[in-house]
Amino acid sequence: MRRRRGLRMFVISMLERSPKNGAEIMDDIEVMTKGWWRPSPGSVYPLLEALVQEELIRKRDDGKYELTQKAKEEIGWPFGMHGGQPRTVEDMLKEIGGYVSYFEDLSKSDKARIEPYRDRIKSVAERLAALGK
Repeated sequence: MRRRRGLRMFVISMLERSPKNGAEIMDDIEVMTKGWWRPSPGSVYPLLEALVQEELIRKRDDGKYELTQKAKEEIGWPFGMHGGQPRTVEDMLKEIGGYVSYFEDLSKSDKARIEPYRDRIKSVAERLAALGK
């Protein structure tokens, strides 16, 4: 639970230094914690979406996130806590969406990391598509 509370501050702090995409944020947190913690895409991407909704960050055309003026003005404010396991279908869909965003970032920035899983990703996509019929 402590990790989830800290994620919001990690992200804000990182974006204060430079724009990053979700995969870069996850990689940087893993490096900063010396491998002790790597947040999941299901945690990072919903948080990024929430921060966009709160108008604290914005997603640039290159897919990287940066702080908004509002966030820069409020940087001393203790940003609220976000986290918890998905409890509703809506929460689960947001988490799945976070993973999809992560895979999209990987396919743009480090295709070799995602390529070995192409068939499995296709299989999961087909299963999800069948649910929508």
